Amino acid sequence: MVIVTPIRIKSVVTIRANPEDFVNGQPRFAQSPRIIHAGRQRSSGPPGFSSIGNRLTVPPMNAPSTNVIEVQGLTKRYGDVLAVDDISFFAPAGETIGLLGGNGAGKTTTIAMLLGLLLPTAGSIRVLGHDMRRDRFAALARMNFSSPYVSLPARLTVRENLRVYGHLYNVRHIDQRIARLAEELDLGELLDRPAGQLSAGQKTRVALAKSLINRPELLLLDEPTASLDPDVGDLVRTWLERYRAETGCAILLASHNMAEVERLCSHVLMMKRGRIVDRGSPQDLLDRYGRDDLEEVFLDIARDRRTSRDTGTARQTVPA
Repeated sequence: MVIVTPIRIKSVVTIRANPEDFVNGQPRFAQSPRIIHAGRQRSSGPPGFSSIGNRLTVPPMNAPSTNVIEVQGLTKRYGDVLAVDDISFFAPAGETIGLLGGNGAGKTTTIAMLLGLLLPTAGSIRVLGHDMRRDRFAALARMNFSSPYVSLPARLTVRENLRVYGHLYNVRHIDQRIARLAEELDLGELLDRPAGQLSAGQKTRVALAKSLINRPELLLLDEPTASLDPDVGDLVRTWLERYRAETGCAILLASHNMAEVERLCSHVLMMKRGRIVDRGSPQDLLDRYGRDDLEEVFLDIARDRRTSRDTGTARQTVPA
């Protein structure tokens, strides 16, 4: 599958937050009926939670000053299958948000809706101030997507592929932009090689270069370092950190590499069966579950286990 977004946008949009869009300091979209915000009451549950009856409440994200992504009540149904079930979250400018979950959790469907490739069954998505149902092309001009599992045209060379996408995004001085990306991502020797003749790791780097061709303000990354050796993977992560710091780009990262998530992400959304079942900074999640790394937290959630490191007793299960 090849994702092509032919866009030529020259308008300027000013994004302003209205006071009525917030309730008690929280964006309205954070007030999902399925997510009950933690109050001040101290409970016997994990830190950051409060109890209502026998339930534990999922703590909210803090309200940022500028949101690049705003998702409220997002739902996607395929017949009888509920792929995404009433999720709400936001992604602030200049931060990396991790989207984690097992296979079939709803991550790819969520990203596809953010890209406008799928229409939601219910709910709303705003990206860079634009409603993705009515004005998605204005947002698509300022965002991009990378996945090693989406192939570029195999017969075109790497240079030709990047030039095609550069023209689709109306990138000025495209040859200079390609040269800079080739230098930063070590693609110089690959530029004149057909994309179909690249190794898996080389395709991953080229896919990342394609996603950066238009200097996006929002970057959606699906396993961005898959198939990369540790050395190149570290270079790519360092480059992403620098790009985010220099440009203020927001990044939504779907990854099964928990060390990568701990390094890059300021906030993590944990999905299971189409719903967000937990959220917080990597350190918040480690503290909450009493674990030493995110992989153990991931397994706790995937296997419905809540084991206290200190007491050895089972914790209450966070309601899905």
